[in-house]
Amino acid sequence: MDIVTRPRILVVGAGFAGVECVRRLERRLTPDEAELTLVTPMSYQLYLPLLPQVASGVLTPQSIAISLRRSEKYRTRIIPGGAIGVDLRAKVCVIRTIAGEIVDEPYDYIVLAPGSVTRTFDIPGLTDHAFGLKSLAEAAYLRDHVISQLDLADACNDPAERASRLQFVVVGGGYAGTETAACLQRLTHAAVKRYPRLDPGLIKWHLIDIAPKLMPELGEKLGRSAQEILTRRGIEISLGVSIAKAGAEEVTFTDGRVVPTRTLIWTAGVVASPLIGTLDAETVRGRLAVNADMRLPGHDGVFALGDSAAVPDLAKGDDAVCPPTAQHALRQGRHVAENVIASLRGRQTRPYMHQDLGLVVDLGGKDAVSKPLGYELHGLPAQVVARGYHWSALRTGVAKTRVMTNWLLNAVAGDDFVRTGFQAHRPGNLRDFEYLDAYLTPEQVRAHVEEAGRAAR
Repeated sequence: MDIVTRPRILVVGAGFAGVECVRRLERRLTPDEAELTLVTPMSYQLYLPLLPQVASGVLTPQSIAISLRRSEKYRTRIIPGGAIGVDLRAKVCVIRTIAGEIVDEPYDYIVLAPGSVTRTFDIPGLTDHAFGLKSLAEAAYLRDHVISQLDLADACNDPAERASRLQFVVVGGGYAGTETAACLQRLTHAAVKRYPRLDPGLIKWHLIDIAPKLMPELGEKLGRSAQEILTRRGIEISLGVSIAKAGAEEVTFTDGRVVPTRTLIWTAGVVASPLIGTLDAETVRGRLAVNADMRLPGHDGVFALGDSAAVPDLAKGDDAVCPPTAQHALRQGRHVAENVIASLRGRQTRPYMHQDLGLVVDLGGKDAVSKPLGYELHGLPAQVVARGYHWSALRTGVAKTRVMTNWLLNAVAGDDFVRTGFQAHRPGNLRDFEYLDAYLTPEQVRAHVEEAGRAAR
């Protein structure tokens, strides 16, 4: 009896790009046409733009973790783990499962959407003492940590310790850093009313960035408006400044200032997943260099998109590449699925092109700045646009209901400022959450695949 082997399509990453790709492939391919596999350590898609609201308690963690298995029609096989290497010649992806087992997954077509990790620099003490905000675990941990600083400051009798616990430093003047500082400052401002022994004037938030402007992509007017809102709230903003050294109880700025603090939050940009470095392929500022149709030149059946790929931005031209935003990742995911299907069926692939729809920045409460379709908004209209955009982008009705309910409940009842005890006996810094030492080198990938091949024979 003849056995017909279905083409194997492997998608790496369950972010915006990866999930949109898988969903489109499921809808457009029959079960007989291809075997679909998704590699991800988590069985949910995380709506990253709303992480600051999870860290501040406005949203519950579950509300932005959208299950991949909720649909009854879901037929993609999920491998619970992370890709740590890809051998493009042997067409094998090396995966470390959540149980620690190393497995090899062969493929005919691979879609690389592993996303990004926090960009760090060689700053003494940074990875040991800074907190990141790229995962649900980090957001939950950070909320517990901030509230614990209020609890500890309220209980201690040492003025110096109390002052250090009530100062908070956020590095990164982009969207993530600005929203994180804004949302967490609102949390501490509201919470301190429940601590009669604490002087509200001791709570200080610092937002610093090496760039000369806050969120320059918003333009001069809106960027200045956001800065004025944060300054009015009492957040001290320092531009042209970064971190020279980080310690357990203080942080040294590059301008020489030493700030006593137990909380350093690092959101100074992202870089492509270290998985890209295992491919031994051409990159553009760390992102995999691909064609406009998101194919990797010289390698049949290899596609890359999202934060880890330098996809040409044809709407802008002049060698521009698409920025690592959710807006592009969503559309690239759907587009690359169509190109994979075209390749599978022997048709021509199409280049990706999308005109940016604008930017939204939620500063909490009634404060926001937005630039939809080039129109500049601030205040309540901007907040309506910002939350409306995020709400509509959530993939399922259940997620939309949970988020809307959380927003309404928080607006009416406020927060209870409860610590959950999440990882109470473990550190939760960048070194613990990013797993940057998990990836193989290109040489290690080839050696592993060759050894596995010999063992199989």
